[in-house]
Amino acid sequence: MSVWAIIPVKPLGRAKSRLAPVLTPEQRFAFAEALLRNTLLKVLDVPEVVGCLVVSRDNYVLSLSRDLGAYTVLESSAQELNGALLRATKVISAWNTDGVVILPADIPLINVDDLTYVIGATRQPQSVVIVPDRQRQGTNTLVVRPPGLFHYDFGLNSFDKHLALAQQVTQNVIICERPALMLDLDTPDDLQGYLNHVKQHHLQGVPLPTNLNAILGE
Repeated sequence: MSVWAIIPVKPLGRAKSRLAPVLTPEQRFAFAEALLRNTLLKVLDVPEVVGCLVVSRDNYVLSLSRDLGAYTVLESSAQELNGALLRATKVISAWNTDGVVILPADIPLINVDDLTYVIGATRQPQSVVIVPDRQRQGTNTLVVRPPGLFHYDFGLNSFDKHLALAQQVTQNVIICERPALMLDLDTPDDLQGYLNHVKQHHLQGVPLPTNLNAILGE
């Protein structure tokens, strides 16, 4: 099975705004960039992924993504994410791929094995795999086979929305709880959970800004 990955990315200057209590604007920018680099390199290393499209309004993000080997789509406005993802999917559909995998750029523990697993779970011709976030509110990874099986609804409570949309078009809907893919970094509590997970499992994760360990009491 071959898939294309689609990664929506917010402008780095506005990324991680909920981390403002612990990170300066410069640190949030650098951290978001490090997460994006890590995500792209991991995604492009998955054998089933034949290409990657980055969707963003940030020209720096688009340039960086192309340098790392991804294709890019310019998102016209902040309110246009789902429409931009749908247009990207339509383009991909013309390239005879089996499916698409959509995921954000801020999953610090993203890895080839977990991505390979969730992509491989779409064994049926019409199937959907949804990886929720830890709160089972957002959608951290969405695999859709074939591309364009239903319209996306990323945003508030997207997990429940995507689950309902998928169940309307196919019986092959899998909720896949892979802990590494369920952890994103939006709040100081998320950062603490990330540090604890890395320590507990002796993992090499995306480095945090240098002063953050002290702020979090590490």
